Amino acid sequence: MNKFMNWLENSFAPKLQKITNATWVVVIKDSILQILPFILAGSLFCVLAIVNGSFWTPFGWTMSKISLMVAFLIPFNYCERKRYRKQRLLAGLTGLILFMIIVEPEVVASGAATQSVGLYGAAGLFVAMIAGIISGLVFGAFAKFSFFKEDSVIPDFVRQWFDALLPIMLVVAAGWLVVGVLGVDVAGTIQKIFAPLALIANTLPGMMIVTFFQCFIYSMGISGWVLTPVTDPVKRQATEMNLALVAAGTATAQNLSLFTETTMYTCYMWIGGIGATLSLVLLMCFSKSQELKALGRACLGPGILNINEPVVFGAIAWNPLLMIPMWIQGPVAALTTWAFTKWIPLAKIPRIDFELWYCPYPISTWISTQGHLPSILFVLAQFALQAAIWYPFFKAYEKKKVAEEAEAAAK
Repeated sequence: MNKFMNWLENSFAPKLQKITNATWVVVIKDSILQILPFILAGSLFCVLAIVNGSFWTPFGWTMSKISLMVAFLIPFNYCERKRYRKQRLLAGLTGLILFMIIVEPEVVASGAATQSVGLYGAAGLFVAMIAGIISGLVFGAFAKFSFFKEDSVIPDFVRQWFDALLPIMLVVAAGWLVVGVLGVDVAGTIQKIFAPLALIANTLPGMMIVTFFQCFIYSMGISGWVLTPVTDPVKRQATEMNLALVAAGTATAQNLSLFTETTMYTCYMWIGGIGATLSLVLLMCFSKSQELKALGRACLGPGILNINEPVVFGAIAWNPLLMIPMWIQGPVAALTTWAFTKWIPLAKIPRIDFELWYCPYPISTWISTQGHLPSILFVLAQFALQAAIWYPFFKAYEKKKVAEEAEAAAK
């Protein structure tokens, strides 16, 4: 165990840290972290919507607009990091315009562009990143270009207006040509890239791949909700098939699907949220590091309600020592759930549709399985396994934080 922890701390983490310090990785990371307040606000509005459905409106103006923000922030942060500060605002606005061109490809007969706002939220995050990266690269390429000589008497702000014309026109024209003239459905193409993943999602290998990818992108600060356009239709179809089998009296452990919202979010897998982070939060609550202890206690309440943005963005995202166990959690949770519901049917595959993911475990398991005691025992065992996966990585990270705190105290 000590050798493994030393390897994580002294060999693996520094190598992965070099990747996480790369320019575009840092730019994307910073852009995602900067929209965290809107994500957290959206999460709270989502919970409040349980009490009063009118809270879905402010939810829509926070969580479902994050791609718009990212399309602006990526080129802005890229120019900031490359010290092209004069171009950063215009680069950000151009990225926003390019994103809107991509997600608004339809034009009515009158010539007025229609709006396709469905991709303004998490579903369009990858599209927003592409738009932002393109805008950032173009503005970076023309950062030192100017129509005027250095000794020109033209005021600086006027020079900036004219110098920005070329990159703005290039980006907008390119977007118009690709989407408007050539008719390329960029957003649809991105969804098609993930289509094979959806086709195999209801198999064990497919379920393990999907859950790994959810954890993988979430560990980099990208919400697993970006997969919704691909995974949600598959989960809905699986739920309908399950309910039809139950209604016909032919439901068995072998023919019921596991790839449903109920199985993954309220019954067996994501205890504490995507990545199964509640056990990590509990470990933090008793940490030797004062910082981790405070963070753990702050995250405990949301974690019990399966809201884990605070711990993910506060400790896991872009932290090599905690990213790896999060990647492991996904496929392991899928494998154990599959094993003990299908191969060894100890636990019960849900026969109802219960999607209140903010209901604490194991209460949600009890409801989903209609009071099936072995299922409760299984989810408790699952929780213990998830804690065991987090433990060695957490201890390595804790050791690092304790050393940092001791050094800070000494100074």
